[in-house]
Amino acid sequence: MDRFFILAKNGLIRAGENILVDERTAGQRIRITGQVLDGEGKPVTDALIEIWQADAGGHFNHPADPDRSQADPHFRGFGRSQTEDDGRFKFETVKPGPVPGRAGGMQAPHVDLRVFARGMLIHVVTRLYFADEPANESDAVLNSVEPARRPTLIAALERTGDQPTYCFDIHLQGERETVFFEP
Repeated sequence: MDRFFILAKNGLIRAGENILVDERTAGQRIRITGQVLDGEGKPVTDALIEIWQADAGGHFNHPADPDRSQADPHFRGFGRSQTEDDGRFKFETVKPGPVPGRAGGMQAPHVDLRVFARGMLIHVVTRLYFADEPANESDAVLNSVEPARRPTLIAALERTGDQPTYCFDIHLQGERETVFFEP
């Protein structure tokens, strides 16, 4: 598909914005899939999900990253996906490396997500952590969340073909509501 703007159900989105890698990108290729669900567990068919993350080496190609010069020039680090009629979204990316935390130490590999949807005057922000990541045990942000709510931030690993796929459903409200952070 050409890289032109297309009119999505929720506004303008560039074709292919959910693909953050090319054939030269370093690191473990992964797929992130999931659904956006409302408080009743019904799919939200017109949501927009943005992700931003470090590359496989734990660097951001962003002026605020002091190690920006080490960032993978073949990795975008930012993407968007709209939800389909079943509320599903998908990203092609790499598993991010750990990044420094604010209070020292390292953060577990994670992906930041921003969700826009109908009826929401202000977007919500959350994080996706990887179920198979041992560093989750020592991540300060994850451990600041009440233990019973932490599973809402963990993406399950599903092996499909030759590429690991992480499934992360976003519940906007209700009993299984995803933990959201201040933007």
